[in-house]
Amino acid sequence: MRALAVLSMHTSPLAQPGSADAGGMNVYVRELASALARSGVRCEIFTRRERRDQPSSLLVEPGLRAHYIDAGPAAPVRKEALPDLVDDWARGVEERLVELGAAGEGAQVLHANYWLSAVAGHTLKHRLDMPLVSTFHTLELVKSQAGEPEPEVAERRLAGERAAIACSDAVLASSPVEARELVALYGADPGRVEMVPPGVDRAYFSPGDQAQARRAVGLPEGVPVVLFVGRVQPLKGLTTAVEALGRLSGERRAANAHLVVVGGPSGGRGREEMSRTLALVERYDLAGRTILLPPQPHEMLSAYYRAADACVVPSRSESFGLVALEAAACGVPVVASAVGGLTGLVEHGRTGYLVAPGDADGFAHWLGELLDDRSLARLMGAAACERTAGYTWHAAAARVRGLCDGLLRRDLLTCG
Repeated sequence: MRALAVLSMHTSPLAQPGSADAGGMNVYVRELASALARSGVRCEIFTRRERRDQPSSLLVEPGLRAHYIDAGPAAPVRKEALPDLVDDWARGVEERLVELGAAGEGAQVLHANYWLSAVAGHTLKHRLDMPLVSTFHTLELVKSQAGEPEPEVAERRLAGERAAIACSDAVLASSPVEARELVALYGADPGRVEMVPPGVDRAYFSPGDQAQARRAVGLPEGVPVVLFVGRVQPLKGLTTAVEALGRLSGERRAANAHLVVVGGPSGGRGREEMSRTLALVERYDLAGRTILLPPQPHEMLSAYYRAADACVVPSRSESFGLVALEAAACGVPVVASAVGGLTGLVEHGRTGYLVAPGDADGFAHWLGELLDDRSLARLMGAAACERTAGYTWHAAAARVRGLCDGLLRRDLLTCG
């Protein structure tokens, strides 16, 4: 394979993670494409134009370009309104791919990210006679089971996911749990579900001196720090983290723990979730021990991880859990919900602890264990770093490249 067309309609991989709809998927698309480009596979990323000043094409780094395709207004659009723009966006991508092909810069395989791009990819596969690889990142049926459906688009999304899964020549899963969900809930052909775990850039995310990290990011020294990184929305469970902090009491060291939140409101319920978070901060009298920070450049997050005694990931569902991986790579133990890919990243009692989602008492208990026993936290952090050593973007890129090379040697999957 010489070139890959990467579809990311609803959010640009160049956007700031932790803001608006940008999150772990943005990191995944950007880092995987960058690793592929460094391996010799040219990557052409296609996203929707959200600002008038965005160029038609932008060279991000050698072998990696971003293309901004017009569909709807050149402005942010509610995610719930984006399905109506998919057809226009797909036509724009098709035109750009044909132009690139005429210039000798065409792509051989489509890689769609998220259900909107997968729907567009389904169309493009048949129009351009190209293999389609899809990564969904989240699935409607899984979100519904976790109590977080998208009611405005749920029926349309589910139909789109089912059609795209049936048509994709390969579907990438980040974890064994996601692979099982694709087969059990959507009837995916197990032979076309490929495991490609995300990676972590060890040039940034690696263990370091905690005191130095705290000075670098301006966090207080001498107090326990629990870190939450992510978008503020119900699915990510920030309110559970605040309640857990409020229940750390008594004479223990943990009773003085500070919660550092890096991220901003996201999606239609983000501001509502932030209001609930602030109400809990007031209820538990935590204003002096809760530090709310805006989203940070991705490479800067490593300093916040190193500054923490523990990282909390209380998501209601999580196909993989990139925050947990990055924290572990920095030698920080993780207390996470026992859902999705987190169950494979966190080894309970060895690299951190797993808790039922929404169980604030459970999170408080295990966070207290780590914060009160610094030797235990260091041992678990070292074990977490060791356990995650095999997760690299180079390895992920090699898997994707090998998969795509194989698809080009086979006939395309036919579907309706």
